[in-house]
Amino acid sequence: MSVSTTSIHRHFSSIKDPRINRQKRHLLSDIFFITICASICGADNWVSVAEFAEAKQEWFTEILDLKYGTPSHDTFGNVFAAIDTAQFAECFSNWVADLIKAGEHRDIIAIDGKCLRGSIDSTSKKAAIYMVGAWSEQNNLVIGQEKVADKSNEITAIPKLLERLCLNNAVVTMDAMGCQTKVAEQIINQDGEYFLSLKGNQGKLHEDVKYFFEEEKEHVEIGCIEYDGGHGRIETRTVRTLSNMDWFKTEHSRWKNLRSIVAVTGKREINGVITEDTRYFITSLDSSDPRRLAQIARGHWGIENKLHWVLDLAFDEDSQRQRVGNSAANFAIIRHISLNLLKADTSKKVGIKTKRLRAGWDDKYLLKLLGHSRKC
Repeated sequence: MSVSTTSIHRHFSSIKDPRINRQKRHLLSDIFFITICASICGADNWVSVAEFAEAKQEWFTEILDLKYGTPSHDTFGNVFAAIDTAQFAECFSNWVADLIKAGEHRDIIAIDGKCLRGSIDSTSKKAAIYMVGAWSEQNNLVIGQEKVADKSNEITAIPKLLERLCLNNAVVTMDAMGCQTKVAEQIINQDGEYFLSLKGNQGKLHEDVKYFFEEEKEHVEIGCIEYDGGHGRIETRTVRTLSNMDWFKTEHSRWKNLRSIVAVTGKREINGVITEDTRYFITSLDSSDPRRLAQIARGHWGIENKLHWVLDLAFDEDSQRQRVGNSAANFAIIRHISLNLLKADTSKKVGIKTKRLRAGWDDKYLLKLLGHSRKC
């Protein structure tokens, strides 16, 4: 996959500069470019971004017009604290749309929230920031994010995030927080399909689904059984489906295009200890391909394993202490840009953390990640 700096510049150049003219010693595009480079190479706060810029000043001067040298850490922090996060996120989604490729199957788009734990400020009684992210399982990319408004929750952020995503030929998965009739309707209206997890927050719906699979077993189809194991673990996943349920659809007619209910039972044996749990789902998909339904159920965890876990392990996100203005939310988007650029490169068969180190050591590799050339 080829990613060009030209594409990045085109999509992010529309971001409004929050500074007044007499304070503009550095171009916003230069600040943005240096920050992405620094983030890719391991800088995780404004001080380290500024230190990286100073250490690489000669290199940056060959690429950028740095009339006043490199910006200070206060300049980086103040600019990103003032940039409008909603506009930044929209530019991000437009940029990612250039990277996405069509596949043989419907893409699985997993949506889930993550707390930026370091953004909490007990002095000013400012709560930690939550970001709702969207992950493309097929493309292995972050494709969007939305900051949860103060004194609100993920339910209000999900519709705004969905609006920015192309859901055509995609299946959207969410945990119980996103299992809302309006969310399901929005997904269908945007030409997508939904696969939503159920818990007690949808009381009657959850109770009816659970009743069907536990008490009306003669109507339930055992779609597929999968086995997995390794490192002393044996796991069996049984997928059961039900699509012939006219009365159920009538009872729960508020759910647009509801076609099937699904139960996935996982039985795990670890060192002789057996545990079992069942998760229930509603979906606009039919039950003709149970293995695909099992894949979608597993695919949702990609946002945890391939995004949230990587951000914590390789970018140390939970420890970041940006607190002023929009600084924390905007740096989260910078991390998403960096992660996508690092994941887009397949030339190095190493982890993200090692790629970041390599980019910091090797200017040519950094330019390759950016798709940039010294001749530009």
